Amino acid sequence: MSEKVAYKDLREFLEMVKEAGELEVVDGASWEEDIGMAAELLHQTSGSPAVLFDNIPGYPSGYRVLVNALRTEQRLAIATGLPQGLGKLGLSEAIARKFKNSKPIPPQYVDDGPILENVHEGDDVNVLEFPVPMWHEFDGGRYIGTGSYDITIDPDEKWVNFGTYRVMVDDEKHVFFYISPGKHGRIHRDKYFDRKEPCPVAVVVGGDPLLYLAGCTELPYGLSEYDWAGGVRGEPFKVIKGKYTGLPIPADAEIVLEGFAHYDDLKEEGPFGEWTGYYASGSRKEPRIEVKAVYHRNNPIILGCPPNRPPDEIAFYRAFMRSPLLKEEMEKAGIPDIKAVWGHEAGSSRLLLAVAIKQRYPGHAMQAGHVASQCHVGAYCGRYVIVVDEDVDVTNLDELMWAVCTRSDPATSIDIINRAWSTHLDPRISPEDKEKGRLWNSRAIIDATRPYDWKDEFPMVNVPSPERKKRTLDKWGYLLK
Repeated sequence: MSEKVAYKDLREFLEMVKEAGELEVVDGASWEEDIGMAAELLHQTSGSPAVLFDNIPGYPSGYRVLVNALRTEQRLAIATGLPQGLGKLGLSEAIARKFKNSKPIPPQYVDDGPILENVHEGDDVNVLEFPVPMWHEFDGGRYIGTGSYDITIDPDEKWVNFGTYRVMVDDEKHVFFYISPGKHGRIHRDKYFDRKEPCPVAVVVGGDPLLYLAGCTELPYGLSEYDWAGGVRGEPFKVIKGKYTGLPIPADAEIVLEGFAHYDDLKEEGPFGEWTGYYASGSRKEPRIEVKAVYHRNNPIILGCPPNRPPDEIAFYRAFMRSPLLKEEMEKAGIPDIKAVWGHEAGSSRLLLAVAIKQRYPGHAMQAGHVASQCHVGAYCGRYVIVVDEDVDVTNLDELMWAVCTRSDPATSIDIINRAWSTHLDPRISPEDKEKGRLWNSRAIIDATRPYDWKDEFPMVNVPSPERKKRTLDKWGYLLK
């Protein structure tokens, strides 16, 4: 792709969002309730603006919280360096092409950067110097990490990973570190803990939107998000070496917490309203991070992205990010003629996947559905995969369910997969199974294509031809204005 990511950090991104007329600034909202209430309202409203909260009572002016940063196609296009006005599927396809054509570029180490404008160590460490909101009414505490990404390194293979794992504040010098089993950061953490060693961690609380999106995305094991995002940007990200952990810290980040998670320092974490729309994971003992240093820019910005009941901001942008990667993994597995893929917002881009194919052979639809459900992008906490013909718009939930209702047969069109990869966040796993670590669920693969053996005899769809549709719009389109 020829398009470049025009901004260099979160602040330049916000300037572009402001120029596009999609940024609001609010003064005087409280961290205790107001910011969380507003975020929920914005997340549940399509087309809502990004909002930057300033002058938060109890905190210095300039200590800000940003919410709803990626809730529109325009802002997501800015974040990924793509043109405006492509439409839903067009933007997803453009993102897919950009990802496919990008080559990994490792980060560049530098000695200085805005993140070093303020460095607090030892007794000066105070995570609560920032206006961390209480995001949901029934949360067990204040979560500084919602729009954050947590950096770890594999102790054996020495590759750097970061992912968006929730981070709750315990006290001035400790935060929690919750990661679902199977995630790359959890694999890193468990390797340290198995050896009874502390796990080095850097929590980036406000950072570059492209790096944040990378942390939300299921990249292949062993590929660093820094390298991947550098390739998408077209140039390396600048990083500094953390004083205590040696981890690469973004030089242009807003806030970074550096420290160590300890295997033998466990306390009650949660509950937290999660991306499934439930408090499904409850509260239980989780490792704490001992914060050794806090780095922040002058007038720092917390990037907040608290999950709410879908469809919310997380469901919106993840649909655009995960869908092209799912299509790419399916193609690498050898599935031919995949026309479109979409992780639906109603299932927060995970629980309901749709795949459109041009049928080429008997069993093609079920093959596509099974691969979609079990490849890396589709495997974690899925539920339903629906495979349709290429004449169905997979991004349109009405069209998708019309295909299910008219082209599938409940007795013969559904395959069930048992004991698939899930998580404590899954509301459908019983409390007893969660207690015993049975973190698996089942998947339904629904073949909603025309039956292959008589697809040419399937009744014709009652829609106008393209020629008639164009004539209709030309003649009668004024009625829609």
